[in-house]
Amino acid sequence: MAQFSEANTVRDFVRDLVASLDVPFTPCTLLPRQTDEVMLEGGVKSALIRLNPEIEADPDKADEVIYNLRAILIAARTNPHPVVANEEFMAWLTGQKSMPFGTNGEHTTVRLIDFDHLDDDSSNQWVISTEVTFKQGRVEKRFDLVLWCNGFPLVIGEAKTPVRSAYTWIDGAAQIHGDYEQSVPQFFVPNVFCFATEGKDFRYGTVGMPVELWGPWREESADDDAPAKIGLVAVQEAVEGVLKPSAVLEFLRFFTIYATDKKHRKIKIIARFQQFQGTNLIVERVLLGKVKQGLIWHFQGSGKSLLMVFTALKLRAMAELTNPTIVIVVDRIDLDTQITGTFSASDVPGLVSTDSRAQLQQLLSQSARKVIVTTIHKFGEAPGVLDARDNIIAMVDEAHRSQEGDYGQKMREALPNAFLFGLTGTPINKRDRNTFMWFGSTEDEGGYLSRYSFQESIRDGATLPLHFEPRLSEIHIDQNAIDVAFQELVADRGLSEQEKITLSKKAASIEVLIKTPSRIAKIAADIAVHFRAKVEPEGLKAQVVVYDKASCVAYKEELDKHLGPDASTIVMSKSRSDLVDWAKWTPGADDLEQVVSRFNDPADPLKIIIVTAKLLTGFDAPILFCQYLDKPLKEHTLLQAITRTNRVYPPNKTHGLIVDYLGIFDDVAKSLAFDEASVEQVVTNIEELKLQFAPALATALGFFPGVDRSIGGYEGLVQAQSAIAVETTKDAFGLAFSIVSQLWEALSPDPMLSPHRDDYRWLTDVYESVRPADIVGRLVWHSLGAKTIDLINEHVRVEIPQGDETIVLDAQTIEDLMTGRRTDVSPKEIEKQITARIARHLNNPAFIELGQRLNSIRERYADIQQSSLDFLRELLELARDTVVAEKAIDEVPREEQGRAALTELFEALKTDETPIIVENIVNRIDEVVRGVRFDGWQATIRGDQEVRKALRSTLYVQFKIRDNDVFEKALGYVREYY
Repeated sequence: MAQFSEANTVRDFVRDLVASLDVPFTPCTLLPRQTDEVMLEGGVKSALIRLNPEIEADPDKADEVIYNLRAILIAARTNPHPVVANEEFMAWLTGQKSMPFGTNGEHTTVRLIDFDHLDDDSSNQWVISTEVTFKQGRVEKRFDLVLWCNGFPLVIGEAKTPVRSAYTWIDGAAQIHGDYEQSVPQFFVPNVFCFATEGKDFRYGTVGMPVELWGPWREESADDDAPAKIGLVAVQEAVEGVLKPSAVLEFLRFFTIYATDKKHRKIKIIARFQQFQGTNLIVERVLLGKVKQGLIWHFQGSGKSLLMVFTALKLRAMAELTNPTIVIVVDRIDLDTQITGTFSASDVPGLVSTDSRAQLQQLLSQSARKVIVTTIHKFGEAPGVLDARDNIIAMVDEAHRSQEGDYGQKMREALPNAFLFGLTGTPINKRDRNTFMWFGSTEDEGGYLSRYSFQESIRDGATLPLHFEPRLSEIHIDQNAIDVAFQELVADRGLSEQEKITLSKKAASIEVLIKTPSRIAKIAADIAVHFRAKVEPEGLKAQVVVYDKASCVAYKEELDKHLGPDASTIVMSKSRSDLVDWAKWTPGADDLEQVVSRFNDPADPLKIIIVTAKLLTGFDAPILFCQYLDKPLKEHTLLQAITRTNRVYPPNKTHGLIVDYLGIFDDVAKSLAFDEASVEQVVTNIEELKLQFAPALATALGFFPGVDRSIGGYEGLVQAQSAIAVETTKDAFGLAFSIVSQLWEALSPDPMLSPHRDDYRWLTDVYESVRPADIVGRLVWHSLGAKTIDLINEHVRVEIPQGDETIVLDAQTIEDLMTGRRTDVSPKEIEKQITARIARHLNNPAFIELGQRLNSIRERYADIQQSSLDFLRELLELARDTVVAEKAIDEVPREEQGRAALTELFEALKTDETPIIVENIVNRIDEVVRGVRFDGWQATIRGDQEVRKALRSTLYVQFKIRDNDVFEKALGYVREYY
């Protein structure tokens, strides 16, 4: 009977596969080495002579190099974590070291490996060996597989038997990481990576990398329906992808970086397969030069920032590209900070982060051969073409956001011949048309150059699955009490019919219903019970996401009653309209860092963070397990928020949990759907839309015959408005303009729009100036809003149904729900779980009072004629429109108040001896602050530094005002108003 052992199956299978890649097998007994030697020194010396003319002329010089290499190995004996020594050794292997071997003692580069002729068998000498013994002092270890190049043990592998269920690749990886690395660290100093396999799965990782972070290798498949490879077939695919000589040297040269973790320890990072493949697809496209764009979708948490680092490293090393410029474009300063930090930690040479639009323009106009990190907004004032070279490669992060507008258009005008690659971490569906138009290529199946999906990231352990637990609140309305109270209010104030309608609409908006105090009290009590039962016992933590800042405070007060004040805190951004009592919940950069540090500490009593906008993106806290969701979010914003919980946190976190108090499960499912056919249609239809734009623009402009569009101010606006003074003409113009605006949104940022930009802006201004506004209703709401909210709150009670049923949002569930393959759960049952029942039937449909308005909301929920997503969206649009009208009162914008305060400050400084032009100073401060500030800048170290630097430069350097009290006062105004 045949026997299957570890040796004759998995180990020999890998050995023979590597041998088939033109790597000869040499038994360990025939290796020219002693058991206490790390390197095959004969092979190292041979390579030094072969690859270095100076050493070839004097072979004794090879011994000097080997002496230096031995010194690094010896030093590693005293350090059980050989990452530092590994980094130093990698510098030698990658040709970053030199010796005084040239004429007159000049330093010349020492080459240990030939990276220029990877396909030439004679350039590098490869060997695969099995059962390699290494002895260090009294300790002796034996490695199943070792892959040598020019005498260096670059790869170490551990094989386990495939026929005993007790053994998996994890045992092999743990043996390498937990035993070999600690016992014989010397042997891992030249190591590029290690691997482990039991014949079913194959994982690889680096020196010092925890086992749970070891990654798989999979080849990108164009066929999503193809069956997954299993067993030795899957291992074969991985071996042929990872262990072929050219791939090992690619990992060594381009796909390994060193960084420092949060505990200030040196760590080594190696590319996961999706980063390796994505980078090579970008580089290949650039080298071919035919297609100038591509879209990369790699799901949240899968390492897009690192992919850009690896891509930049490889592109900069390509001789064919003659020292290219790499531009990393982000859409927010906080992403800029995050990505710059990743690049800086990775020690990418030639890196520069732009501080201003002027610096960006200077770098590009001077054809700087660097890696430039910038925000998309810094292209806003670019004066046409900045750099027309074709060896500029721009990688645009979170491409689905602000790349679809004037900024994106200006970027394309500034870099007309650049390669443009868009990267996104949240799934793109058919609504995100512009992303496909401007980054996707018709050359790419489905519109993507590289795709790494939600399902794949979970499968590979890069992220955890998300579970949804609906706990929906039912709001019961005391209809009679509301009707009576509302009638009294109407009679008391003498409201007209129109005023009553306006008031009832506003009061019944989703905002009022969500923020009802009795509802918040009930849900907070439910959160406390759930947290103690399902989150706290696991040693994990939670986040509560609520409607607005006032809701944050209300939830904090209620949670304190159940969990005590130390268990939770609020984190929100600071604004001028905040109440005085809220100051303690708007931490500055240092305080915020401390809060996040406390939250990540399992021993700290802080267990829950309450937020409304901050810490919903860019917040990386693996200990975060549960997110209690009581805020209507949708699409990208929703996915950005809920994926805060999907980070890996061994050993007891198996998934992220979203406790849903609003019923948005269907929105998540729709956001994760991918309509490939519609994407292809979008990519190909762009030319048709371009043909429609000019005629549509001409039609809209045709409403203004004889109007001189070069005249500004009120004279020009009166002319334009007079041309469409007749109501029917004005309505017809509104329809024509809506067609133009839809085409503009769809086509932007195509440079073909540039000649039409002024006409379009002129039309937009005219349209806004004649759009109707409900002035009466707006003023009525301002005078009565608080009383109406109190009226609602008096007659609402909340119940939360108890139950443990959970909808698991895993890949298969989503797929089945979206395709209709799952039939055991009826739509009505799902709707019942995810939809809030807000009110009861009314018997009097004739009234248009507040009670009837609320009743219509209840009917639409109960009839469920449309999905809760669509209904919720309509409610939010209603609330948004009302708020827009409310805010349209002629109040002074916050920045204008800031300008007034600054004007007053500098007017006070004027004397007869030192006259200053106050308007110039204020205008300059306003300009520079607007150029560097971003939402929430006051709460970040980077934002505070940028604004301080810009303000100090303006006052001290430009205007010679060097009084520190004046600087601090001006900074205070800027903080408050900007």
